[in-house]
Amino acid sequence: MSRSGRLGLIAGGGDLPATVAARCEVEGRPVFIIRLAGFADPHLSRWPGAEFGMAQIGAILKALKAEGCTSVCLAGIVNRPDFKTLKPDLKGASLLPGIVAAATKGDDALLRKILSIFEAEGFTVEGADDILGGETLAGGALGAVVPTSQQMDDLRKALHVAERSGELDIGQGAVVCDGLVLAVEAQEGTDAMLRRVADLPADLRGAPASPKGALAKAPKPIQDLRVDMPVIGPRTVELAAAAGLAGIAGVTGRLILIDRSAIVAAADRLGLFVWGETR
Repeated sequence: MSRSGRLGLIAGGGDLPATVAARCEVEGRPVFIIRLAGFADPHLSRWPGAEFGMAQIGAILKALKAEGCTSVCLAGIVNRPDFKTLKPDLKGASLLPGIVAAATKGDDALLRKILSIFEAEGFTVEGADDILGGETLAGGALGAVVPTSQQMDDLRKALHVAERSGELDIGQGAVVCDGLVLAVEAQEGTDAMLRRVADLPADLRGAPASPKGALAKAPKPIQDLRVDMPVIGPRTVELAAAAGLAGIAGVTGRLILIDRSAIVAAADRLGLFVWGETR
């Protein structure tokens, strides 16, 4: 796929949009960022772009075309809105009934509907992992720490739970400790789930001085991997350690790494494994 044209980056929250924009900058690729109001990090304003409400679909499409964007990438965290409170423009109002209908079928149906809108307008949809040069989790240990056999059991069960949860369009993550499922990610996101685990009684989980258990993240089997592929960064490692976990696991090639070197450094410093399981 040619990635020479200007990229329209539809940016939600978290670190991924800035990572994508920075990669474009390094490669000399022009980027225009649609900062979704209430979600996008203010620091994204260092790149050319504009802020829009998520229902201002007509204005977003018009801006992308005016700026010469040929492709779009959806990156970052966007919580499902209360559709009754949205203030759509004319184009958004015409599309909103179809979007709401898709949303009743689950998050993945909603994302596919949104992707179809951009594709119908002539934009190519690019995945963040492609733009980042395939910066995804490889097989085996990412850093110096290798999981024990007990930890392998936990991480594999956590991956299994995450995958089964994904089949039901619930979430992408799960935490397992000593074979017990401590948490399943839903709408709150990975960071909030890990903080929830850290608040559990000490006898159910590990501790920073004696870690055990694993966080696993896996893509939903039904999702379009061009959008919403699971992501971890150094903050994920820090929060996993604070929750007393021994490590993090993901599916090989299906977990985006935000700042690989920083992830490795944090994992090695905190004594956590980061493991890629081949499926």
